[in-house]
Amino acid sequence: MLKIVAIMLCGMGVGFLLRKRKLAFVPVMVTVLIWLLLFFLGAEVGANPSIMHAIQNLGLEALLLSLAGVAGSIALAWALWRLASRKKKGGKP
Repeated sequence: MLKIVAIMLCGMGVGFLLRKRKLAFVPVMVTVLIWLLLFFLGAEVGANPSIMHAIQNLGLEALLLSLAGVAGSIALAWALWRLASRKKKGGKP
């Protein structure tokens, strides 16, 4: 963990030192590196037999959590909208 924080701080230092230079290649490089990280993460998950055997259960749990998160977000956004529109009309909160 300390190694990760140290690497991140070094990157922040380099970014601070190079902040006045135009580095047009950096966004492209970041995108390519993220794609590579996702590929290697997928390869690591695919090579793990215990994850591959439990993929149906993990997928179902992920689906249920996603649906619950979306439903909760919709419900709270609707409640906030009603509260904001009631206050805007001059009604009681």
